[in-house]
Amino acid sequence: MAYEHKPGTFSLFKNDKGGNEARPDYRGEGKDLQGKSIEVAAWLKEGSKGKFMSCTFKLAQVRNAPDRGTDDDIGF
Repeated sequence: MAYEHKPGTFSLFKNDKGGNEARPDYRGEGKDLQGKSIEVAAWLKEGSKGKFMSCTFKLAQVRNAPDRGTDDDIGF
């Protein structure tokens, strides 16, 4: 059974930046306070008060499987 986030929680994992420094240092997923799936990203930064993480989150996009047609498309 896969881990299920509770509302208001998320997990972050080290991200493979693939040589692109603009990509986040950490990525993850979780749930907003209403229980909707979110995607989370974090960048390690240095500021006047020391190191910190700059983070973003957005509602997760529904990824649809490619359209494979129906039996009616086969023609027999």
